[in-house]
Amino acid sequence: MKKLLITLIGSIIFALPAIAALDVGATAPNFSAKASLDGKAFDYSLGEALDDGVVVVYFYPSAYTRGCNIQAHQFAESMDKFEAAGASVIGVSLDSIERLNDFSADPEFCAGKLAVASDASGDIARSYDLSVRGPREGAEDSRGVEIGHGFAERLTFIVTSDGKIAETIGGVSPLENVQKSLEAVRRLQ
Repeated sequence: MKKLLITLIGSIIFALPAIAALDVGATAPNFSAKASLDGKAFDYSLGEALDDGVVVVYFYPSAYTRGCNIQAHQFAESMDKFEAAGASVIGVSLDSIERLNDFSADPEFCAGKLAVASDASGDIARSYDLSVRGPREGAEDSRGVEIGHGFAERLTFIVTSDGKIAETIGGVSPLENVQKSLEAVRRLQ
């Protein structure tokens, strides 16, 4: 029962609407981070990714939590559509690179198709003016593993190749977030 209650409370908190302080038209903070794709760590650079076109930068609270699992799976399933629209996608959370190596390779979630970056300090999230909360004692992920890190709010930024924020998407369900992100990218074509 305790585990169910913690999961329920966590789901409610993760679903709360996000409010970004960065406005449309603002310059997106450039960042580099350790990231993972299909269980393999690599060095990610937003600046380099923007050289190839639009980038969807989506912040999420934690790997292996209900809403984040749904959102990662939906982004992974939609990667071919984002690529066809000339965009790449990077997920960013306060998870360690070790957790993200597992998450990025997990066939139920990122499925080796979606890159996810580690912002363990929360500095990247804060540079985007997102709220970062400290770790919650006893919070466990969907595998029953203690999470042990802080959480950034769920919000997605659509960043154009000139580094400007074209749109922000938040306050919607994880599935709707992915759908609205794809619609925004297609409008930019």
